Amino acid sequence: MTKYKANIVSLNANKIGTSAHGTANFTEDDDQLTITIEMFDTPANTQHWEHFHGFPNGKAADIATSVQDTNHDGFIDLMETEPVSGTTMVPFDDAPENMDIPHNRYPVSDANGYFTYTKVVPLATLETNFEKAFGSKNLQLDKRVIYIHGVPKDLSLPVTVAGMVGEFDSHVTLPIAVGKIERID
Repeated sequence: MTKYKANIVSLNANKIGTSAHGTANFTEDDDQLTITIEMFDTPANTQHWEHFHGFPNGKAADIATSVQDTNHDGFIDLMETEPVSGTTMVPFDDAPENMDIPHNRYPVSDANGYFTYTKVVPLATLETNFEKAFGSKNLQLDKRVIYIHGVPKDLSLPVTVAGMVGEFDSHVTLPIAVGKIERID
């Protein structure tokens, strides 16, 4: 059994009006990956995309900070996270093993901005799909970061905030929290 944890801290809090924070735990046990995420103080009543990001070449990902705001609009958007965090890899949705990212099947926070997510994932299926997408079956969780995304549609965002994914705009993809995944056993 191998365990990993991420302490998730807020990102863009000064612009979105909430300081999202929480924890993510990952347990690899034989043929299963159990994922548990608990978040507090996210934008209320909002769907929150959540994923791990990383580099396909195995380079260690880092969390984005205000330094990544390269266009100086006061927001760290999805595109600005890529140089330090890599690309979106595995979603934490209703079926992470399918690696289907743009859709509406992610957790929704309650009126207090709280949500919890737990999923037991068939590791062999996830690894097979991960290899198809990124060339390796090795998830390398300790080289990844987790992002929580999503703000209400009525939040005013400048046009400089990038992050359109399919039909989903930057309100859906704006990072609100981030954490470095670390091996803990």
